Amino acid sequence: MPVLLLLLTMMLMLAQGVAHAQPTIENRQDIQVPNNLNQLEFYLITVDVGANVWDNFGHTALRVVDNTTNTDLIFNWGLFDTSIGNLRFAANFARGIMNYQLGVAPPAWELGRYQAEGRSVWQDRLRLTAEQKRTLYQRLAWNLRPENISYDYEYFFDNCTTRVRDYLDEALGGALSNQTQVLGQRTFRDEVVDHYASVPVIAFSLNILMNGNIDERMTQWQRMFLPLQLREQLLRLGMIEESETVMSFAPPEAGPSANLISLLLALPMLLLLLSVRRASIASFSSQPGFALRAPAVSYRLLGLLGLIIALFSGVYGLIMSLGWWLSSHQDVHGNLNLLLFWPTDLLGLGVAFSWLLKGQAYTLSSTRQQFVTAYLVLHLLAALVYLVMALFGLGGQHLGSIALYVLPPLILYALVVMIAGMRPIRSFRWS
Repeated sequence: MPVLLLLLTMMLMLAQGVAHAQPTIENRQDIQVPNNLNQLEFYLITVDVGANVWDNFGHTALRVVDNTTNTDLIFNWGLFDTSIGNLRFAANFARGIMNYQLGVAPPAWELGRYQAEGRSVWQDRLRLTAEQKRTLYQRLAWNLRPENISYDYEYFFDNCTTRVRDYLDEALGGALSNQTQVLGQRTFRDEVVDHYASVPVIAFSLNILMNGNIDERMTQWQRMFLPLQLREQLLRLGMIEESETVMSFAPPEAGPSANLISLLLALPMLLLLLSVRRASIASFSSQPGFALRAPAVSYRLLGLLGLIIALFSGVYGLIMSLGWWLSSHQDVHGNLNLLLFWPTDLLGLGVAFSWLLKGQAYTLSSTRQQFVTAYLVLHLLAALVYLVMALFGLGGQHLGSIALYVLPPLILYALVVMIAGMRPIRSFRWS
């Protein structure tokens, strides 16, 4: 899947979530419950993170064993239909059209898939009374009805893990939600960035693409959108009778920090700024101006850096702009990072290619130079506003990491381009 579409599918949703009230089970009396509920067991299946980008939060399922009838099935709420094609699926995801559904499969098939993917799996037998088992069984049977199999996926508040959490809470009469309302220090942004540490570009990108909706501190209940957190809370509250490690694999290792890589771009930009010298009047130049020393090398370096900055800045700006305009995901609306990343920055790719290929300043008319200079000045003013907002915590969005790691190279790049990146062409007047 192309990187742009992958980023779109990673967009997150709704920042103001509450526990979903479970729909009333109609015709409850038609649901046949096993006669001997003591022979019915429920197991929490927790799957660790995987190597695939979409597996970086792990997975939760529910195993139901009826020893009376020798039935053993795993209920999995993480299925989605990709038969429409990756392009259309990603586009629907980005627009907020996400139909996930419940799937039921034998343990051998389900667990075999996780073994093939090299993901650790834990199985925990849940401590439930007969009446609690009855309630949970009826909810699962209700969920298997054709009209209830599909659901509207919400990244933080209605996913494969929260489905299990909410159904357990219903069976426990609200005991789980009542005991997990303590407000923690972690935010949704913290979890997203940390869980994508093994894919630094994705972590870096999501940190930019998500707005302040996900900067709220989570309660223990909200944090149980994560599979390992649900398991941890159930263990802490004594709702698990016995635990088993079904299979164990090493989780993906964290990659190099994309933040630090971004900040490293500031070093060559600073060196280029320090290499600026006053240029003499050339035959096609209308004013002395400034240039870079060792132009064959320095301008090509500027071109390489320009390609990186223009591409990433433009693409991020384009995604945030289109997301605000077209997507129903509230987490991509009104993103303050649009102060830094503009879709029009993609136009800078042509200039960067010119530096890279020719090894000299980009030539343009005096009028166009004034326009580009004004554009860069606006960029610098927007960066100043961004910095002030980051320093004083304005806007309700976490801006600190981007201000620290991304802002310096962007400012230095704008200054170098404005001072020495362009060369106006002398205009001749014939009399």
